[in-house]
Amino acid sequence: MMGKTVKVRRVFPGSNSAYGFFSFFDQITGPQANRIFVIKGGPGVGKSTFMNAVGKEMQERGFDVEYHHCASDNESLDGLVIPAIGIAFMDGTAPHIVDPRHPGAVDEIIHLGSFWNEAGMRGNKVPVIKLSAEIGRLFKQVYRFLAAAKIYLEALESYDNLEGITDQGSWDRLVLELIGEILTGTSVGKEPGRVRRLFASAISPGGPVNFLDTLVEGLDNVCIIHGQNGTAKGKVIARVADAALLRGYYIEAYHCAFDPHRVDHILIPELRVAIINSMEPHYFSRPEAWREIDTGAFAAELPRAWQEEKQAFKRSYQNALSEAVSFLTKAKSAHDELESLYIPNMNFAEIDLLRQKTLERILDYARIAG
Repeated sequence: MMGKTVKVRRVFPGSNSAYGFFSFFDQITGPQANRIFVIKGGPGVGKSTFMNAVGKEMQERGFDVEYHHCASDNESLDGLVIPAIGIAFMDGTAPHIVDPRHPGAVDEIIHLGSFWNEAGMRGNKVPVIKLSAEIGRLFKQVYRFLAAAKIYLEALESYDNLEGITDQGSWDRLVLELIGEILTGTSVGKEPGRVRRLFASAISPGGPVNFLDTLVEGLDNVCIIHGQNGTAKGKVIARVADAALLRGYYIEAYHCAFDPHRVDHILIPELRVAIINSMEPHYFSRPEAWREIDTGAFAAELPRAWQEEKQAFKRSYQNALSEAVSFLTKAKSAHDELESLYIPNMNFAEIDLLRQKTLERILDYARIAG
């Protein structure tokens, strides 16, 4: 595989949303997986470091790698996939508890808790319990503010849906145009379409972040839809996705981190197509985009009084979102403090040896796969 251009993709399998923590961990890998390693252990035991090191090693050996980041700390990993050989790693601890579905046959547990100094950890019992409770309290506040932000966002978007404001005919024509441009001339597959659902963005302790650039890299046909009215744009994208699925295509649907019931972006890898919803908080631009659509022309101008109301709701939405991020930042600080109680009590030399043995097993799978 030497000389091959390595593709690195970055996504989020979970989200801090207006509904609480929302998980697509069951979408990290599919039934085609050859081996799934579920990593267990407390905070600071090295789960993310373990996965990151394996991923970097496989990249250096010429394998494409998909990193699944943690929404509560986007520098940390919750999962790793090496698609070419069907290998996946998952953080199996709360809030996304994962257990083997086919123990031995496909899944196995790597328990890094086996490498801690039990006596040292017993000595940290009181602060561990106290910090764990504080982290839980802070996340409750995060989700309260995100739920409040959703109420303000719904009020904000209600203006786009008032009778006579939105040109529904233009939206319908846009759907037909996109379906025609993307799917005309393509055949209908014999097998039903399949969809994989993840997040391209997250509401993190550093604010909203996204990895859209890693997802569209190498795609020839990237359509970017600019403008407000996220509800209407989401319907456009969902209709194109449905049309592709009806023709038997595999698609990737990237849901809104704030409201996971919405799809913000879709990829149709076989057609090298992506449709990206560019709006707050995930603005996106690409100079060589195949097509850019500004939806501002689809709506009439609001009366001045309504514009002022809309701006007030927008400020309230942004303030609530900012408060949620503030509590996320506090939760991360508390989590970092909790990790500091585990780190001195870990035998990382033994964990490194286990990682090397695991890597050798992965390379055996690679040799079998050819």
